[in-house]
Amino acid sequence: MTRTYGRGESAFHALRGVDLAVKRGESLAIVGKSGSGKSTLMHLLALLDRPTSGQVIVEGTDAATLRARDLNALRNSTFGFVFQQFFLAAGQSVFENVSLPLVIAGAPAKERRRRTMAALDALGIADKAANRATDLSGGQKQRVVIARALVGEPSVIFADEPTGNLDSATGAQVEEILFGLQRERGITLVVVTHDRELADRCGRAVAIADGLISTDAATAAAALTEVSR
Repeated sequence: MTRTYGRGESAFHALRGVDLAVKRGESLAIVGKSGSGKSTLMHLLALLDRPTSGQVIVEGTDAATLRARDLNALRNSTFGFVFQQFFLAAGQSVFENVSLPLVIAGAPAKERRRRTMAALDALGIADKAANRATDLSGGQKQRVVIARALVGEPSVIFADEPTGNLDSATGAQVEEILFGLQRERGITLVVVTHDRELADRCGRAVAIADGLISTDAATAAAALTEVSR
């Protein structure tokens, strides 16, 4: 699988040839320097972008064969997203932010309320449902983001530097939540990170450099050592 932006001499080859299988229920870290292609790879795996060549196969289906409507439905029902930037609607309540995927999916109001409150309760912030997102601490905001990722009952969560904007103590709490969910619910967890400790908690790590990937554990460890300098 490749991903190239632009054409001719000015073309940028973000991914030069990647072959990666993600197993159901595993925790996988994707590591590498800034600009190495790790976020591009995550975007392709999460169907947020299309490869220039190659295929993204989701449960036996080539994503390229799906119509836009079906692709959006698959992404909304199968994947949850946790990013370093919270991407919360400042003027809306916590409840409104978390329920957004269900609104997009067209879920009935009663179902939206049940699932949204269940997700907030699972993250210990049900009492913040009526609060504005901007009134929360950084750790609480990231809990809201995780609740929003969970509300669609996804089988995969993609987390791009999920603790990057948090202090060490709060980051550790967020890690416990993510890995607890992965264990308890059998969710597949794919983490893009510079954080060696976070990568070490994953069952497997792959390193990416200059658009190429290595599944060798020693190479992944070396990449994290280089990034942390």
